[in-house]
Amino acid sequence: MDHTTNLTQHIDARPDKVWTVISDIPGSPATLSGIKAVQLLTDGPYGEGTRWKETRTMMGRAETVEMWVAKADPPRSTTVKAHQGGADYTTRFSLAERDGGTDLTLTFGADVVNPTVLSKVTMALFGKIGMSITRKALAKDLAEIAAKAESL
Repeated sequence: MDHTTNLTQHIDARPDKVWTVISDIPGSPATLSGIKAVQLLTDGPYGEGTRWKETRTMMGRAETVEMWVAKADPPRSTTVKAHQGGADYTTRFSLAERDGGTDLTLTFGADVVNPTVLSKVTMALFGKIGMSITRKALAKDLAEIAAKAESL
C-alpha cells in the first residue's frame, strides 16, 4: 500500500461481540457517527462478496463509496475494499483475544491507481495531512466500535 496506517484499540468484550459490531453493516450508522447512511447491495449474512454503499462525512463533506468484503474469517479478521477517485482503499480488521477482551487492530491503506505526475505531487504535498485526518477518523471509529461492543 502506498499510504498505510495501523491503530489498535483494546475492547472489554469477547471477539465474538466485537465481530457482531464490525459485521453489522446495516447498523453501522447507529454505531459510527461518521457514517450517515448505508445501502446494502447484496442479500444474506456478512461475508466475502457482501457489497454496500456507505455515505460518510469527512472534513465536512459527505461522500458515498461502494464497498465490499474481500475476505472474512469470523471472528478473527475481515478485509473491506473500495475504489474511489483513482485510488484503491483497503481496510483490515484483526481481532485478537487478550486479557478477557479483544485487541482490535485496524489497518487502512490507499493505493493510487495509474498515478499521474500531478497525483504524485499532490500525494507528496498532502498525503501526510490526509492520512493524519484519516487516522483521527479511524481512531474515533475504533472507540465507537468499542463502546458498542462493550454495551452488548
